[in-house]
Amino acid sequence: MSTPRRGRLFAALVVPATLLLLGSTAQATTFSPEVDPVAAINADIAQHNHELGSQIRRVEGDKSTPDTQKSAQQPQPGQAIPGQVLATVAGMDVASYQGNVDWANWWNQGKRFVWTKATESTNYTNPYFTQQYNGSYNQGFIRGAYHFATPNTSSGAAQARYFVAHGGGWSKDGRTLPGALDMEYNPYGATCYGLSKSGMTSWILDFHDTYHSLTGRYPAIYTSQSWWDGCVNGDFSSTAPLWVARYASSVGALPYNWGYYTVWQYTSSPLDQDTFNGAYDRLQALANG
Repeated sequence: MSTPRRGRLFAALVVPATLLLLGSTAQATTFSPEVDPVAAINADIAQHNHELGSQIRRVEGDKSTPDTQKSAQQPQPGQAIPGQVLATVAGMDVASYQGNVDWANWWNQGKRFVWTKATESTNYTNPYFTQQYNGSYNQGFIRGAYHFATPNTSSGAAQARYFVAHGGGWSKDGRTLPGALDMEYNPYGATCYGLSKSGMTSWILDFHDTYHSLTGRYPAIYTSQSWWDGCVNGDFSSTAPLWVARYASSVGALPYNWGYYTVWQYTSSPLDQDTFNGAYDRLQALANG
């Protein structure tokens, strides 16, 4: 995402408590007269916050254009779900970089669902989460939360518990999607976080099973085909809805053993945009479990 979005972060806050809201590992507890608190917050965000797809775009690029975006919003016959009407629903995903979102604006543009970043690892929470998560719901969106995974910092179970404790849970209200696990390239180092394929599969299973035990739902999994097939050797297609990233006019090959995608993130311009594979009643069914 672009740098200007960071400029909207907490412009009026100058107290040390701000760092606590971020759930940061930053050690500072006071600001000296020489330190710009907004700059300190932005630096902390840059270090500890990575929005959905940021590392996929860094490695694989975003080749989307207005034409590919238009194509991506159309039903994909090759990805039809057996027994369902061929249709799509427009959606989006957001993180702290979007600040306080004008939900009415996006609703009027036809968006009907959204996932909001809640957490990363076990040391970051989105300071705009409440406005984004509750604001979208109040506007009429079907909403969910997502977690950016860092498998080299703590167990899958620990990160699932942190996610659920900080907004990533689920309720059977017809408007809340299962939480999503964001699995993508390591922003801090080795592509697969230093894990073998079997080790990564075990980590994901740990998160997947813990999230299910806490919420009664299995998480959706967000990833790209290239990253998944390079880092994972397990099959989650029977339990986890696939949210695939590909910035092109067609969704292309899917990660191992998924026969179709549930959600497709097809561009990051002007912000992350997604399409649901199915009619609106199927989106409601996903929310209802």
